[in-house]
Amino acid sequence: MTIDQAVELLELTPPSDLREIQLARRRLAKRWHPDKAAPDQRHVHERQMKTINSAADLLEMRAEADGPITIVDVQVSADAERRRQAEAGRRAYEAAQRTPSRRAGTQAERSIVYRYVRSSSYPEWGVGTIVDVRFTGEGDDLQRWARVEFATGTFTLPIDNLTFVDFAKRERDAERAERFLVAARDAVAAHNHELAIKRLVYARNADPKRPEILRLLAHEYRRARKLKEAGRAVRDWIRREPDNPAAHRLAEGIYSDMGAHDLAADAARDARAARRRLPRAA
Repeated sequence: MTIDQAVELLELTPPSDLREIQLARRRLAKRWHPDKAAPDQRHVHERQMKTINSAADLLEMRAEADGPITIVDVQVSADAERRRQAEAGRRAYEAAQRTPSRRAGTQAERSIVYRYVRSSSYPEWGVGTIVDVRFTGEGDDLQRWARVEFATGTFTLPIDNLTFVDFAKRERDAERAERFLVAARDAVAAHNHELAIKRLVYARNADPKRPEILRLLAHEYRRARKLKEAGRAVRDWIRREPDNPAAHRLAEGIYSDMGAHDLAADAARDARAARRRLPRAA
């Protein structure tokens, strides 16, 4: 790994001293900690954390020996890497010239470059644009990552964490809702209730009638002590599932927390009535 690659991976803006490098490591460790990842992204987070630690180790050793990482350090490193890649490309071309040419039709004649992506771990960032793609490591340790520009900022993300967006195919509301619901469950598991609420609001906006979204949103608002919002969410859930006793019991708890004991009593009565309407087991 080169200095310019390490600086981009840690999302630093030179000059960067030892303290700034350490803070960048901690900030990115919070973003990419494997415990915060969905099961299908845990391996991606583990590899990204390994790469981030390698980048931070490189820059910390350099900063301890020579002082802050400057823009000149980055430029010199990038120039050296470009020369190395150019030399490698020249050698590969010469080797290809010595190799018998392939028959026509045995390899693809064009490639498709995708620019627009979403992060699987952070869908609330929306759609971003890839501005650069890099590689670090070799063999089994090869890591592909991209600089992606979102409306909220530019981040360095593993390619395996990205979902490519085809604007020719409009995403259906149900698909968008499911994407944010899955991400919200990850946030709930990590006890990050504010992030879970944010993702559930996106999910509800895409599919405002889905009971599962409304139920989880009401629970998360209550955990965050946002009781007025919890009350609105649980009422929306009750409108979708009026015969679900769990919805009325949650409403009872929320109203009790608010001190609205008359409403809590009404919700308790509705919960009992809903239980009586449930079909009896044979």
